[in-house]
Amino acid sequence: MDKDYAFRYLNGMKLYDKQFIKQLYRNERLVQKQLFEQLYASMFRVCHRYILQQDEAEDCVMKGFLKVFQQINTFEYKDEQSLFWWIRKIMVNEALMVVRKKHNFYMMVEEEIPEISVEADVWLKLDAEDLNKMIMRLPMGYRTVFSLFVIEGYTHKEIAEMLGISESTSKSQLVKAKAKLRLIVEQMNAGYGNTGR
Repeated sequence: MDKDYAFRYLNGMKLYDKQFIKQLYRNERLVQKQLFEQLYASMFRVCHRYILQQDEAEDCVMKGFLKVFQQINTFEYKDEQSLFWWIRKIMVNEALMVVRKKHNFYMMVEEEIPEISVEADVWLKLDAEDLNKMIMRLPMGYRTVFSLFVIEGYTHKEIAEMLGISESTSKSQLVKAKAKLRLIVEQMNAGYGNTGR
C-alpha cells in the first residue's frame, strides 16, 4: 500500500508536540487523560480489527494504554506524529498477544477463491470505514496479515517473526486476503445492481 493511502486510512491520527510529551514524562494525570480520550476510539479500531470480540478489544486497549503510561520514558520523540505511531505499535502488539493465545497460525483458512474480473486493487479506492468493514469480514489469518502489511506497514519478514509463521505463508495469506476483498467488493456491487431500484 502506498503511504498516502495509509494516512487516509488512519483517521483519528493526532499530532503531539514536545511540550505535550514533557508533560507525559512527568506523569501529569490531566495530560494522560487527554491522550486517552483523544486516542481511545482510533486505538479501539486497531485492536478490534485483530480481535473481533468487543469486550476483548476493549481490554486490549486498556492494557495498551497502561503500558503506554508505564513505558512513556522509553519513548523517543522524533516528530509530532511519532507518539501516535509508538502508541499504535503498542496496541498492535497487545492485540497480537491475544490472537496468538487463541489461534494457531499454522492452521490459517485455505479456500478456493474464484477468479473475478474486478480491478486488482479496487479496495484501494474504498474509504476507511468501508474498507474496515470488509477487513472485518476476512478470516482471521487473512485479516491479521492484511492489516499488518497493508495498514501497519510491516514487511513479510517482520510479520513472520511476529506471528511465528514463514515469510511465504505471510505472502500467500496476503494474496488470498486481497483476492477475498476483491470478491467481497464484486458481491457488494452485484447486490447493488440487483436491488431493482
